[in-house]
Amino acid sequence: MKNYIKLGEKTMFVKRRRERSNRKKAEGSYTFGDMVGDILIWVPELIVLPFRMLWYLLRGIMNIFDWT
Repeated sequence: MKNYIKLGEKTMFVKRRRERSNRKKAEGSYTFGDMVGDILIWVPELIVLPFRMLWYLLRGIMNIFDWT
């Protein structure tokens, strides 16, 4: 069985970072360094998102027409 990353799934690193970020915001200890870290994590995700969406769109079209 092939393991594919689904469009809505997040990597373990991003998920843990988001949980830690939310916890720090709730505690009131969210610092400038935390903000920079969050930005550095999300920038690559935003860059890759359009290509990932295009890939899954093309895969869906190929599965509908079954051009093999």
